[in-house]
Amino acid sequence: MTGVPASAAGGSSGAQGARGAAAADGAASGVTGPVTGHAGRSAESEDTRPARGGKLTAAAVNQASVWNVANLLTMLRLLLVPGFVALMLADGGYDPAWRSLAWAAFAIAMITDLFDGHLARTYNLVTDFGKIADPIADKAIMGAALVCLSALGDLPWWVTAVILGRELGITLLRFLVIRYGVIPASRGGKLKTLTQGVAVGMYVLALTGWLASLRFWVMAAAVVLTVVTGLDYVRQAIVLRRQGIAERAAALEEKQA
Repeated sequence: MTGVPASAAGGSSGAQGARGAAAADGAASGVTGPVTGHAGRSAESEDTRPARGGKLTAAAVNQASVWNVANLLTMLRLLLVPGFVALMLADGGYDPAWRSLAWAAFAIAMITDLFDGHLARTYNLVTDFGKIADPIADKAIMGAALVCLSALGDLPWWVTAVILGRELGITLLRFLVIRYGVIPASRGGKLKTLTQGVAVGMYVLALTGWLASLRFWVMAAAVVLTVVTGLDYVRQAIVLRRQGIAERAAALEEKQA
């Protein structure tokens, strides 16, 4: 009888079983390709291979660097502040030509304020620098314009005090309640910013006649929106703080229970 010895047969079937198990393991782990006797080494090489999308992911992360277009617009706005002040106060501050150039600098700053935040959110370009520099640039250009106008006698100081006091106060309030949550920008706040920009821009220009009268009413609307939205932010901060305290108390009771 020319049969195969039992040991050889067992070895052959054992090898086939090992290969079948390795193939099954490879299919279960998602590994495709030939299965060799060095299944462990093959699996190890597959595990240590870098992910195909790794480079793309790293590139996406590196894209949101400080030197992106949104932050460059913010930097431009910061650089426009001293330029605006110089143009505004040139030749005593009452020359229509210099005031027109100052208005152009102010208008560019306001326009870039509309675009840099939108670009940062749309294209995931939000950075720590942008979070800090953007509100500083906003307050700096608006504050410089208001102080210059009041110093030249074009705008009452109390208007400047109300607007700047509200802006600084709300910024401080946001930091105080940041542990409980973020106060989102409201539509009223955006309308307030737009109205302030238009009103201040009209005062920067050397307007006469009915346009000079119109700018008074636009500024009055800006002041009203400034106060109303400021009070609304205070209300939101109080509600947010109460909710945060209540949630923490409930979480503490649940943990103790």
